[in-house]
Amino acid sequence: MLGVALALALCRSARLRLLPLSPDYSRRFHKMVENSHGHITRVLFCGFQFPDSQNYTREYLHSHPYIQVDDVALDDVPNVIGKYHLCVVKMCQMNADLIAKASEMKLVMQYGVGLEGVDIDAATQHNIKVARIPGSATGNAASCAEMAVYLMLGLLRKQKEMEAAVKNKDLGMPTGETLLGKTVLIIGFGAIGVELAKRLRPFGVKIIGTKRRWSMNSENLDDSSVEDDEIDGLIDKKGGPESIYEFAGEADIVVPCLQLNAETAGIVDGKLLSHMRKGSLLVNVSRGRILDYKAVFDHLRSGHLGGLAIDVAWTEPFDPDDPILKFPNVLITPHVAGVTEYSYRKMAKIVGNCALQLHSGQPLTGIEFVN
Repeated sequence: MLGVALALALCRSARLRLLPLSPDYSRRFHKMVENSHGHITRVLFCGFQFPDSQNYTREYLHSHPYIQVDDVALDDVPNVIGKYHLCVVKMCQMNADLIAKASEMKLVMQYGVGLEGVDIDAATQHNIKVARIPGSATGNAASCAEMAVYLMLGLLRKQKEMEAAVKNKDLGMPTGETLLGKTVLIIGFGAIGVELAKRLRPFGVKIIGTKRRWSMNSENLDDSSVEDDEIDGLIDKKGGPESIYEFAGEADIVVPCLQLNAETAGIVDGKLLSHMRKGSLLVNVSRGRILDYKAVFDHLRSGHLGGLAIDVAWTEPFDPDDPILKFPNVLITPHVAGVTEYSYRKMAKIVGNCALQLHSGQPLTGIEFVN
């Protein structure tokens, strides 16, 4: 009887230890069961935006109770980051001060490719690895490319005017345009650019593109991340950064497919827009600050820019009352280009595997380190 009483007391004690300790800072704080070594690996998702990133990761790890996955409000991240081993930053600004508090952190990663909010030098100084999930490995690049095509068609077929026509019970209007016969400039021929070119080819368009490592007259690609045979047949004309203004003057639609950094911020500025054909279209599914807001606004107001479609904005969440949305030829979607069931499940698996590898001390796989 004494043995039974002792066992019940131990069970009650174990249950008490598993109760949430601080439910006020996290939307979800799951009960965890320690493994045989008494160690829990803790994964932090910063912020409640893009909720399926943490939801799908939890689902993937549901049979591994020694991995804890929490999503925490951005304002509370500095208060709790010190006890986590892996951080998925999402839209968090991971600056040097925040990184200094991450005393247990082993890996900072993105649920996707963009790492512009992470101070990589500071992370390196604190022996924290920083990595992105390659878009080509998850379908993220393909999802973004599909969204770019969707936005192009929305502009060409005058989506807002069609919605108005439905409300007014008008038939056979407005008269739109086709992708057939158009010239599309892809600025940045990485994973998304390649996937976009693949999807545009059947529409009967001419594709021109620029990439930093391409020289203007070169027929060869000196970037080993994309194989030559992937490019063959996808692009009609290519060049380096020096070709951007010339190519902009040839294009009906311009699509930047760039990572955001010091070189690319504001690259679509007044000079580039003024080189574009009058009435040409601009589509952005990369990062909002690739575009110079004032320059874009001014060229819409003047009528030089024929239409704008964006999945990303200068500030997010985007202000629904922003003046740029008052133009009838502007379309916006809520940063969902890469948010698909397929891509998010794939990324959840990669994040989950990294957590399991960290827990067991195995090498990290499936990610692309930047330090």
